[in-house]
Amino acid sequence: MNPKTVDRAAVFLLGSTLLAFLCVEFIINLTPPISRDALIHHLAIPKLWLRHGGYYEIPWADYSYYPMYINLLYLVSLYFKNDIIPKFIHLAFGLGTGWLIYLYLKQKFDHNWGLLGMIIFFTTPIVVWLSTSAYIDLGMTFFSTGSVLAFVKWRDSEYRQIKWVLISSFCMGIAVGSKYNALIALLILNMILMLSYVRDTNRQMAALKYGILFFTVTALVASPWYLKNYFLTENPFYPLFNSFFKSLHHKPVQEIIHGQAIEKIGRIGFFKMREVMYGETFWETLLIPIRMFFQGEDNSYRYFQGSLNPILILFSPFILLNKKYRRDKFLFAFFSVLFIFMAYFLTEKQVRYTLPVLPFLAIIAVMGIKDLDDRLKPEKLFTFLRFHGSFGSIARIVLFVGIATLLTLNFLYLKNRMNIIKPFPYVLGQETREDFLRRNLLHFPVVEYINMNLPDDAKIFSMFLGRRGYYLERSYKNEPSFGMNTMKRMVKSAASEGKFLKFVRSMDITHILMRTDLVENYLRDNFSLKEISRFMNIFKKYWKLEYEYNNHAVWEIQDWRQ
Repeated sequence: MNPKTVDRAAVFLLGSTLLAFLCVEFIINLTPPISRDALIHHLAIPKLWLRHGGYYEIPWADYSYYPMYINLLYLVSLYFKNDIIPKFIHLAFGLGTGWLIYLYLKQKFDHNWGLLGMIIFFTTPIVVWLSTSAYIDLGMTFFSTGSVLAFVKWRDSEYRQIKWVLISSFCMGIAVGSKYNALIALLILNMILMLSYVRDTNRQMAALKYGILFFTVTALVASPWYLKNYFLTENPFYPLFNSFFKSLHHKPVQEIIHGQAIEKIGRIGFFKMREVMYGETFWETLLIPIRMFFQGEDNSYRYFQGSLNPILILFSPFILLNKKYRRDKFLFAFFSVLFIFMAYFLTEKQVRYTLPVLPFLAIIAVMGIKDLDDRLKPEKLFTFLRFHGSFGSIARIVLFVGIATLLTLNFLYLKNRMNIIKPFPYVLGQETREDFLRRNLLHFPVVEYINMNLPDDAKIFSMFLGRRGYYLERSYKNEPSFGMNTMKRMVKSAASEGKFLKFVRSMDITHILMRTDLVENYLRDNFSLKEISRFMNIFKKYWKLEYEYNNHAVWEIQDWRQ
């Protein structure tokens, strides 16, 4: 077949795949936000700032202390009363990251390989999920990817073009100023930068100088969020490492380390916890970083809260077939493995917390596929294996059929995502915004009642609601344990009517919004029948049920003004 015809067919097929995903994601993004963390944090906090007239400290929301450069973009959108645009902003960051992959691979190979890399990344299930949610992970990934690739440019210029190290550090500063996870990428890339410079130039002091420059520029760019936290809480990384920083201001370092060691010994280990909760063996838990590529499921803590595609790692061993671009291959592989290793021990075992490595795994996958394809070409097979040329053609067909099959998994995921959200009734005007939200959010009818019926000065405390507060139009607050700590204190204080009333009044609230079935389960699992009965009697005396629907209830605290 004519090579130009093959090239055009490949461009059409790859371009059509990318366009199909973009069109479906565009339709999904026309719907109101329903993703959990958007309603808890990424949209909820900017909305509270706007309601307050500007930034203010929100002590009850630990996530309000997270770095928020990406969230500032959402704040602008919310200022203009639009909560649809944030999902498109996040989609743009995903597409932008794919574009960076395309540019890199196009420069190394050609546009078809660049498109393949872009598609492998952009159609990965977790990226599809995030591209249709108002989160910030894709924004952080765009800037961390840009940082690593800018470093590659600086290295390839033989360290002459200092603009690239400045661009790299600036991008990393935005990433670190958007999400704490980027701190891992900062540490790894800073180390790689110095080691690469020493290896290539044998100038140790200059390497240290550039390492300090990279870290300083990154820190300056990200510093507003970390300085804010330090002045408010004396901990620049709040709420991370909070016990350490609290102790640091009152105890000697040796005592702090000793106390933390004792605390860790008293905790149940992660491996033991997985064994108790899910019946996993030691090796199953240890292999979670590999299992993520094969077993991930959305909304499942057991299966890592997200899905990947095995194509991201299945072809990586084949990069050893060709020594070309070995420096880049080693860099991307080293960065990915070390990041996943550190994330495994430092963060929750969730797929999206490994997102900064996905662009480089996509690049490595394409390099592996390219090297394998080159080796399967008839002339090379004949040289090395002395087989007839037709074997190579068949093997290449099998290779690309395998790639197509793996990418089909991404199409199936997209179809399932559409079936879950069902955007067409809303997009076509057959369903109102409120109807769409009632269909997708169990708690929305109760929120509607609050917004329509409670006085403007009502103060809501939400319990066992997952901390979702974005759609509430009244003042509200919650707590990190989703209400468990507060419920525990209520039950304990119910031993005395006076203590119970004093505790409830100290909360400074007028109403409680709770998911009743989860409250009942918590009470039954953690307290005796006597304690539960005593608590039920006293809260029925002082709380009035205002509204209940679908296991969600609003209670008025009748004695709150006394």
